[in-house]
Parts: sequence; structure tokens; C-alpha cells
Amino acid sequence: MIAPGHRPLLIEIEDGPAADPASAATPFESAPFESAPTGTAIEGRAMQSAARLTTTRRSALGRLALWVFTALFGLILTVNATRFVTGLLASNPVLGWLAFGLFGLALALALIAGLRELAAYSRMARIDRLRDAAIAARATADLAAARGLVAELASLYVNRPDTAWGRARLAERAPDIFDADALLALAETELMAPLDARALTEIEAAARQVATVTAFVPLALADVATALYANLKMIRRLSEIYAGRAGGFGSLRLLRRVFAALLAAGAMALADDLIGSVAGGGILAKLSRRFGEGVVNGALTARVGLAAMQECRPLPFVALPRPGTTTTASRALAGLFGRAEKPD
Repeated sequence: MIAPGHRPLLIEIEDGPAADPASAATPFESAPFESAPTGTAIEGRAMQSAARLTTTRRSALGRLALWVFTALFGLILTVNATRFVTGLLASNPVLGWLAFGLFGLALALALIAGLRELAAYSRMARIDRLRDAAIAARATADLAAARGLVAELASLYVNRPDTAWGRARLAERAPDIFDADALLALAETELMAPLDARALTEIEAAARQVATVTAFVPLALADVATALYANLKMIRRLSEIYAGRAGGFGSLRLLRRVFAALLAAGAMALADDLIGSVAGGGILAKLSRRFGEGVVNGALTARVGLAAMQECRPLPFVALPRPGTTTTASRALAGLFGRAEKPD
């Protein structure tokens, strides 16, 4: 409230081009860490290389060639297996029927594996649909859509013992809520909280694994292979936590989506203050370049895990706080490299 006799202070802005928020640098667009003894930047090369390998898209000719050679190899394998079985049946019926049974069993296992991969893709599509429906229900304040979404979420986790308490509380309190946003917030609080805790545990374990291998294993490409394996395993576990088994191809597809989103946002570049707050990255880099690379790769793995967590989660972060990269990486690496020192 303005006191009587006083007028508000107005500041005239001179004419000129208006500021463009899009031209501002993103928080991740900062110089790489420069504290290594050799003067070269510590950039987390293992994670950068893993991201490039995972997100590299083949050309149309490459995809066609892969399909043709795969089909040709399958045809040759099938024809030779058929000839082998028929020839064995003619020469030795006992061994021939045994080979025929093994061949049929192999085909059945291949069919089951294919069906499991299709089911995994279907579950991932269902999670994406639920997340989009939650965003739309909040935007339109549609109570009926929110109730339908909550019922579908409860059916999604009906066989999960770790969500039994949350489902019971949700079923008890949901009928008394007549606001779409409050109902979705209740569902997120009751159902997502235990799953988020398990997901963060998996992310921290993967970050520690990548950091340890980078720091202590001096073999060439060992850190890149470990980063790929650890990130793929982490994303597979996150998908299992939120949506059930992801499958091999589904996990690889999800990994590509996460890496592509992070690279597009410039989020694969770490700032100096992030490294310093994670585990004393500056001190570690002065002592050993490998330790500095381990800190960066571990922090990048935590960032990838948090991005995958948002992709696997059926509800966006609204009622619950979104986990931060610095906090997650610090908790994962503090015991490995020592507790971080707060900057002055």
C-alpha cells in the first residue's frame, strides 16, 4: 500500500531492441572443468562417447542394408537348419527327431522373446499415454479424466506389494476429493513416492559404478563400455520399477531417447560449480585426472538417470519435488570420493 502523499517510482526504459530470453545462455552452457594437471579439460569423455554412440542414427541406406542382411542371414540359417533336420531324419530317425524337437523349441523361445519385446513396447507406450493424460487433466481441470487416470494407475500397480499401502490410502481418500489437481497430487504422493525412492537408489548405484571404473581402471575404452552397460542396466531397472520389464530393445530405445533429449538440451556439459559441489572435483582433478573424470562421469550418469526417471514415470513431478542432479550425485559419490566441501 502506498502512503498518502507519495507517488510510485517509475523508471523509464530507453528505446532499443527488446531483450530476447531465448538468446540467454542455458545453465549448462559453461566451460568444461579446467583443473587437471595437464591443463586439458575434464569433460567426462566416457559419457560423452557413450551418448554419441547411442544417439548416432543410421541413414536410410544403412537401415535398408541392415534389414536385407538380417533377412538373408535368417533365411540361410533356416534353410540350412531344415536341410540338417531332414537329412538327419533320413539317416538316423532318433537323432533326427531330437534335432527337430530342439529346432522347434528354439523357434518357440524366439517367438516368446519377440512377444515379450512387443509387450514391453506396449507398456512403455502406456506410460507415455498416462503421463500425457495427467498433463491434459491438470490443464483442463477435468475431474472425470483425473478419476479415470487414477483408476488406471491403481490397476497398473495392483500386483505390486510396495504400492499396497499407497493404493489403500488412495482408495480411501480419493472419493472425498472433487478437484482434479488435488486428486492427481494425492495419486502422485501415495503411489510414486516409494517408487521414486527405489529409482534414486538405482541411479546412485549406477553413478558409483561408472565413477569407480573411470577412476581406477586405466584400460582404454573400459570406461566407455562401462558407461554404456551401466546406463542401459540403470534404465532397464528404472523401467521395471515404474512400468514392469522393459525388454532389451525397449531399454535401448529408451536410452536413445534420454541421451538425445540431454544432448539437444545441452545437458551433457557439466559446469564447474556442479563438479565442485558433487565431491570436491577440483581437488580430485589436481591429484589425478582419472579421479576428476570419474567425478564427471558419475555426475553425468546421475543426470541421465534422472532424465530417464522422468521418461519412465507415469506422472510428471508436480506434488513431489523433482530430484536435483547435484544432490543425487553428491549422495552417490560422497562416500566414494569423500564428502564435498561447500564453496566459500
